[in-house]
Amino acid sequence: MNYFVHPNGICESKNIGKDTKIWAFAHVLPRAKIGENCNICDQTFIENDVTIGNNVTIKCGVQIWDGIEIEDNVFIGPNASFTNDKFPRSKQYPEKFLTTKIEKGASIGANCTILPGITIGQNAMVGAGAVVTHSVPANAIVVGNPATITGYVGVTNNEENKNIIESNVDLISGAKIIWLNIHKDIRGSLMASEFKNDLPFNPKRVFFVYDVPNSKIRGEHAHKTCEQFLVCIKGSVTALIDNGKERNQIELNSMNKGLYIPAMIWGTQYNYSEDAILLCFASKEYDNSDYIRDYLEYVKLSKKNN
Repeated sequence: MNYFVHPNGICESKNIGKDTKIWAFAHVLPRAKIGENCNICDQTFIENDVTIGNNVTIKCGVQIWDGIEIEDNVFIGPNASFTNDKFPRSKQYPEKFLTTKIEKGASIGANCTILPGITIGQNAMVGAGAVVTHSVPANAIVVGNPATITGYVGVTNNEENKNIIESNVDLISGAKIIWLNIHKDIRGSLMASEFKNDLPFNPKRVFFVYDVPNSKIRGEHAHKTCEQFLVCIKGSVTALIDNGKERNQIELNSMNKGLYIPAMIWGTQYNYSEDAILLCFASKEYDNSDYIRDYLEYVKLSKKNN
């Protein structure tokens, strides 16, 4: 065989890829499928209805139950716990266990718990000890119980570069901050804007987003043709922009600080303050067919366009 099994390991499956190593006291059941160059550490248990991709590392003390799908280049930390039944009872089994998917390049921290039927997105990172109760978007960093998003992998924080923020130059693929004028005197403050002169397009639609719990995220889509302009008119919101290769984020925390998002840029808003009100202008009327809601589909389309 072209893979390694420690003398104190048990591997009943023949579906094991080249150069994979299965270490002491690990147990792999007969129908499990494991790809090439994986490292299955001590005291790991892998059930039957399990698929594991290439270059996967599973550290000590992890159980991979029926219904778990792990894609290439995933890291799973020691004693991470997967589940596959929302309402388990002794000697009572569902017809089919819920599917949990860990997508390419994701990392699962030590001692975290992954509830059944969710997806951990591509390149996402789950912090040690987190309890993940909902699917995690691609590239997101989640921590806590229940796990919430605290940031994104590979983000450039443009708040640290005042020259970029103040000069209205491109942040990423045409996305940019546009500052609107505020007029102040002893009577108070006034912010006025002329669509033709101050915005990059003439809006056809406007909507407000508010009363969003801090743990929730909005957006998570791109538009094929529609452009958007976001202004947080009260409180603060963190806005992520992503072109499929690079990611940047901006804190929208002033009613004269707007973010222009061109078509074919993935946008996500999170970390809403309790009082946040986000105003959005759109260049087109609502059209569901203009939305791209799956990040991996968006990455494929963005590569074609480039």
